[in-house]
Amino acid sequence: MQTPGRTKVKELLASKELGSDFVVKGWVRTKRGNKSVVFIALNDGSTISNIQVVANPEEYSEEVLKLVTTGSCIRVSGTLVESPASGQPVEIHAKEIEVYGTADADTYPLQKKGHSLEFLREIAHLRPRTNTFGAVLRIRHAMAYGIHKYFNDKGFFYLHAPIITGSDAEGAGAMFQVTTLDLNNLPKTEEGSIDFAQDFFGKATNLTVSGQLEGELGALALSEVYTFGPTFRAENSNTPRHLAEFWMIEPEMAFFDIKDNMDLAEDFLKYLVRYALDNCMEDLEFLTKMYDAELIDRLKFVAESSFERLPYTTAIEILIASGQKFEYPVSWGLDLQSEHERYLVEKHFKRPVILTDYPRDIKAFYMKQNEDGKTVRAMDVLFPRIGEIIGGSQREENYDKLLGRIREMGIHEKDVWWYLETRKFGTAPHSGFGLGFERLVLFVTGMANIRDVIPFPRTPKNAEF
Repeated sequence: MQTPGRTKVKELLASKELGSDFVVKGWVRTKRGNKSVVFIALNDGSTISNIQVVANPEEYSEEVLKLVTTGSCIRVSGTLVESPASGQPVEIHAKEIEVYGTADADTYPLQKKGHSLEFLREIAHLRPRTNTFGAVLRIRHAMAYGIHKYFNDKGFFYLHAPIITGSDAEGAGAMFQVTTLDLNNLPKTEEGSIDFAQDFFGKATNLTVSGQLEGELGALALSEVYTFGPTFRAENSNTPRHLAEFWMIEPEMAFFDIKDNMDLAEDFLKYLVRYALDNCMEDLEFLTKMYDAELIDRLKFVAESSFERLPYTTAIEILIASGQKFEYPVSWGLDLQSEHERYLVEKHFKRPVILTDYPRDIKAFYMKQNEDGKTVRAMDVLFPRIGEIIGGSQREENYDKLLGRIREMGIHEKDVWWYLETRKFGTAPHSGFGLGFERLVLFVTGMANIRDVIPFPRTPKNAEF
């Protein structure tokens, strides 16, 4: 696409308009040459590939070419010609070079050498300029677009769930409080507790951990909706799988039972993996070469495989019979850990797995209870390398059963009165699930740490940038 005042590198590399003049703008990756010719590798983020700019030093002042260093930003006007070098179809023969911004060669952190991912996290303001993070961010964009396209094409409506909430959807605590009260002079009630009646919202509020409950309200009117927004958990977790701020996609569907829910989740994930293969191959090939030799093959395998479906109870039996020495214990009634999930996916079934019918005591209050009184219609989708990538359930639509679970779990009815009322006024069977966006991007890119698939990671003791 021609943009005002320039043509993107991606378009130039695919252009057949040899002999035509173009303007290209971007950041210098490398510069090399001698007194008779200078070669500049220029990148503008539109593609992982650079375009080579060829300049004759005699046509420019020495001062201008000295400013063209790795990291500097320049504008080049020149002619597009066929490149004699291998690996690049075309190049630009420069007629004019203008330097927009210089980069001191001695202090610019991204020199032409390998940098560790840990180091790049310390310079998150510059890491999008690297090949790795350019590729990750382009794939992240493609996945976000693919999600919206998938649901739009299926007739779902995009619902914007609130970020500030007075309820804890998971009943798990670990939420970030939102307040405008003066922390150095907190108002107190007669009993000595903090008087949130004087706070901005007149009650204690938090950043949301999920848009699910509000999504259910939308589904019980519009039939099929999805939320896609930031969510927050204040767990003190420093693992490669946890962030304090992350994005969630949460579809909610009226009239869907657990089987319909599983069918949608499988179709959705396959669609997104195929979308990445169809639209991000250049970036995927780079990440495969640099980080994960099996990445593309694994993506193709998931896109083409049927997901194995089985109850939690059967999974426990398989794990116990495996003879494997797991770090965490395996027994009925305990939640599965990542090592258990990955064994089922990578060793036993060798394909993605959907587990259902979990013990009610380890699942959230809103999940539909089975007739056995012990299990709920939960489902977790397990992927290779990732473990759980989707968690969902058929929701409990029976008012009395839902109220009973809320009381069992010590949740304040006054905080979820509106949620309960949907079961009094035209209740309906319904289901939904949540997909952690960063876990999806982690799987699709083959990166090993979730901090490397979000532009500016928020983790304990880290809110830089």
